[in-house]
Amino acid sequence: MGIAPASSSSVAVVVATVVVCLCGALARAQAQDMDKEWARPPYRGFFGAPGSLLPQSDVDLLEFPLNLEYLETELFCWSALGYGLDAIDANLTGGGPPSIGGQSASLTPLIRDVASQFCYQEVGHLRAIKQTVRGFPRPLLDISAANFGKIIEQALNATLDPPFNPYENSVNFLIASYIIPYVGLTGYVGANPRLLTPQARKLLAGLLAVESAQDAVIRTLLYEHGTARVSSYGVGVAEVTAHISDLRNTLGRRGVKDEGLVVAPELGPEGLTVGNVIAGDHLSLAYDRTPEEILGIVYGTGNPAQHGGFFPQGADGRIARGLLA
Repeated sequence: MGIAPASSSSVAVVVATVVVCLCGALARAQAQDMDKEWARPPYRGFFGAPGSLLPQSDVDLLEFPLNLEYLETELFCWSALGYGLDAIDANLTGGGPPSIGGQSASLTPLIRDVASQFCYQEVGHLRAIKQTVRGFPRPLLDISAANFGKIIEQALNATLDPPFNPYENSVNFLIASYIIPYVGLTGYVGANPRLLTPQARKLLAGLLAVESAQDAVIRTLLYEHGTARVSSYGVGVAEVTAHISDLRNTLGRRGVKDEGLVVAPELGPEGLTVGNVIAGDHLSLAYDRTPEEILGIVYGTGNPAQHGGFFPQGADGRIARGLLA
C-alpha cells in the first residue's frame, strides 16, 4: 500500500518544529556560555541579590564610583558631624585607612543640616553599591584644608594669604563641596550607556538622581551668594566657581564639560540667561565624563596614571588600578 504524500501544511509544521528545537538548543548553549562569562572568578557566587548576575564590565563600572562616594562621605560627614565613616559604620570602610585632615566645619545651622543629610545619603550610596558588587576598601583620602587650599590656588592661579580653608565657614565649605559631587554625576552619565543589565542601570539611575540633586542644592546655595567675596581674597563666589570649572575642564582634557554659576549669555539655557544654576550642554543635558577624565581631575594631575590630590596613593577598583599600571 503506498504512502500518501505529505501536504504542504504538514511539511511546514515539521520544519517549524525542527527550527524551534534547534533555536532552543542554541539559546541554552549561549546562555551557558554567557553564565560562564558573567560569573567568572573572582565574582563567581557573589551577587547582590539571589539569582542575579552581572557581567564583569558592569561590575567594574559600578565599583569605580565607590572612589568618589567614599570621598564625598568623608567630606560631608567630617564637616557636619566632626567624624567620618569609621564612626558611622566601620564595616563600610572595608578596613581602609582613615582619611587625612578631616575636621568639623564652622557652619550655620542650615548648612550643617544640609551637610548632615548629604553625609547620610552618601553612606546609603556606599551600602547600595556594596549590596550589588563586592567593592573594595576605602582608599587613602586627603580632605585636609591644605589640599583644598592647593586646589583653589591652582584654580585661581594665585597664592592666597591666608590659605583657603574649607572648614572655616559655610561659604568656603560650599565652594569645597562644589568641587566634588559634580564630577561624580558626570561619571554616572558617562557610565550609563555602557551598562548592560537592567539591575546595574537601575542602581546607577538612583545614584545619579541624588548626586545631581546634591549638586543642584550646592549650586543654588552658592548662587545666592554669587556676588559675595570669598574671605579676604577680593574674588566673588561666582567667579571662583567659574575658575574651578575651568580647572576641571583643563584636567579632564576633553573640552568643556563644566560650567560655573554665571556664564556668557550664549552659554546659558537656550542662550538667553547668564545665570547658570544647573550646568548643562546647549540642550541643557548633563555632560558626561569617562573614568580617565575623572581620575585626571580628582588626582589634580590631568593624568589618570599619575595619582595625587584627593587620592595620595591612587584610586581603587579594576579600572583605576588598570590605568595606574
